[in-house]
Amino acid sequence: MLKIRNLCVNYDHIVALDDVSFSVEKGSAVSIIGSNGAGKSTLINTISGVVKRRSGEILLNDKPLPTAPHKVVQAGVVQVPEGRRVFANLTVTENLIMGGSRISSSAANKKIPEMYALFPILGQRRSQLAGTLSGGEQQMLVIARGLMSEPDILLLDEPSLGLAPILVNQVFDIITGIIRSGITVLLVEQNARKAMMISDYTYVLENGRIRKHGKSADLRNDEEIKHAYLGG
Repeated sequence: MLKIRNLCVNYDHIVALDDVSFSVEKGSAVSIIGSNGAGKSTLINTISGVVKRRSGEILLNDKPLPTAPHKVVQAGVVQVPEGRRVFANLTVTENLIMGGSRISSSAANKKIPEMYALFPILGQRRSQLAGTLSGGEQQMLVIARGLMSEPDILLLDEPSLGLAPILVNQVFDIITGIIRSGITVLLVEQNARKAMMISDYTYVLENGRIRKHGKSADLRNDEEIKHAYLGG
């Protein structure tokens, strides 16, 4: 469904991504793991059109993915950004409406009750300003906002970042439900153990290059991966 071919990204003279290639099958969940500074967020932001690439191809269903962020969304590729970036001065409901830009207003209005069923706490907070929500509630809101556009593929950038352990478990339960619903997911995540538990396939990104890849179940038992990322 999504193919990345020989992707290179520079920040001035610093190489952020160097000849990165991978693919995401339709209906699958793929995780990208790696340490801080490995290039994970740069990768997902380049797919989204937020960061310009120096060279390489990004294909969606064998066609070039647009480079303008709003056209990427219209094509069906929706990013849930790192850092719980809600529209702080808008209510929960208004944030969800903003997320429905790919579909008609009538479809968006019908979609909102689905989000409140999936995230009951958001339904209880529907008239509350998003900036006053807890960290966990804001993370649920940005995921729900991403789902509002009925994406063909959902890009999740560090969804567990900065959350308490109990909230991390809740967020990964939500992501598991999204995967089971049939939505294709590309998950960029520093919590390698959690990411590999819920994904089908994993790529390991180090210093801007893919160093290892394989079925997630296999990599969880890989001694090198266990030592570097799983604390064992």
